[in-house]
Amino acid sequence: MLAYIWAEDSAHHIGINGRLPWHLPNDLAYFKRQTSGHPMIMGKKTFDSFPKLLPGRLHVILTHSVECEKEYADNDQVVVVHNENALRKWLEEHDSEITFVIGGASLFKMFKDDVDLLYVTKIKEKFDADTTMPDLDMDRFALKYEEKGTTDEKNQYQHTFFVYERK
Repeated sequence: MLAYIWAEDSAHHIGINGRLPWHLPNDLAYFKRQTSGHPMIMGKKTFDSFPKLLPGRLHVILTHSVECEKEYADNDQVVVVHNENALRKWLEEHDSEITFVIGGASLFKMFKDDVDLLYVTKIKEKFDADTTMPDLDMDRFALKYEEKGTTDEKNQYQHTFFVYERK
């Protein structure tokens, strides 16, 4: 089962210079809770934005980089695939579990007709950004869960967590 997880601002922005445009610890904790124990598919830029490998999750990286493959060849926490066909083959072999697509935008576009679950944090602010979430046909999804996030000293932006399931 394929799931997307991302956070976006009121203009559907999701990134700037390979990073999140905001700092929202509640969303980072939500991301960790949802993805722990599940494989995560990402592009190389998304992977490079992490300070280190995230514990308890398989990192499936779509990249043309042979160096990346060599660097993680002996690491059972990383799988490197070099094209969409190889990634789709990997997904077929792991279809029984929830696999999260975590970015970037090109991966969200690639699988928009295949995704079953959407985990989105909507932030009620607009930020400078250079990356926008691709349009998804939301008529094909039903709201399954909604929770307003807590705003406090560390989480300064109003935000809500949503989960949608394909109808």
